[in-house]
Amino acid sequence: MVAMSTISVTHFSDPGCPWAWSESPALAVLRWRHGDDLAWRHVMIGLSESGESYARRGYTAERMAQSYRRFRDRGMPFATTPRERPHGTWPACRVIVATRLLYPEREWAVFRALQFAQFTSTRSFEREEDLRTAIGGVAGIDLDALIAAAGDAAAEEAFAADRAEARRASGSPTHFMGRAAVTPEGEIRYTAPSLVFTAEDGHRLEAGGFQPVEVYDALIANLDPTLERRGPAGSPAEVLPEFPDGLTTAEVAAVMAPNNVAPDLGAAEDALIALVASGGAARHATGDDALWLPAGEEVSGRASTVAAGWTRT
Repeated sequence: MVAMSTISVTHFSDPGCPWAWSESPALAVLRWRHGDDLAWRHVMIGLSESGESYARRGYTAERMAQSYRRFRDRGMPFATTPRERPHGTWPACRVIVATRLLYPEREWAVFRALQFAQFTSTRSFEREEDLRTAIGGVAGIDLDALIAAAGDAAAEEAFAADRAEARRASGSPTHFMGRAAVTPEGEIRYTAPSLVFTAEDGHRLEAGGFQPVEVYDALIANLDPTLERRGPAGSPAEVLPEFPDGLTTAEVAAVMAPNNVAPDLGAAEDALIALVASGGAARHATGDDALWLPAGEEVSGRASTVAAGWTRT
């Protein structure tokens, strides 16, 4: 896909937010439709410094696991085994920010790996060994170097800048729509996920909080109708090679769904099963679903390592 122009997308998110995880199919659609015409910048919100902050608000591991069961209806995989205790997301956010500094092309892959760890395992972001396991199978990173970088001053400074930016939502369209949140310190912050689209001429449009993909489609069309817009995929065999780190069933179904038609997860899974049977893809169980990858010895081997890290409890 050759870009005629580019829209910048600021993506406010956090690896511990189930709404952000549930938005993954819509984000996969944007990546499929527009490719490099969208230039993504990820900003980590930092939902909670430690598990104690959740405990003070009455959240328990049991309550969180029960909420995951209800989120399943939105399509993404969730496991419902309760953790030993809630954990904070700041350690994971620091790892993502450190990836941005060291391996910027792998930031999204590390973010995704930590989401899988959050929602399909009982691993804790507050244990270094669990962080290592969660991202240990991500290709293109030096694990020891990344974990070390997550604790240095450069990563802390960058993460502090992310947190500050995420807490400047006062007076924004997201705030106006009632989709912002108030921190314990009284700051108005963006919720996860919130997307801000900025055209080359500086025109800016916001989609605050969890949104259907049609909202993003309308904002992009109004910012720049000259962008290329690829139609829905005809089969998983078209989709998976462009997502070498894998997609879930709901993500594949969303990329295949025609305009104004709800994604058909059952049909997508049947097509994915057929593709695996023919040797065209690999399936790795995770949560109550699977991660599907294009066939290939190198990709499948890497995915086996990653999937084991994500799903082990």
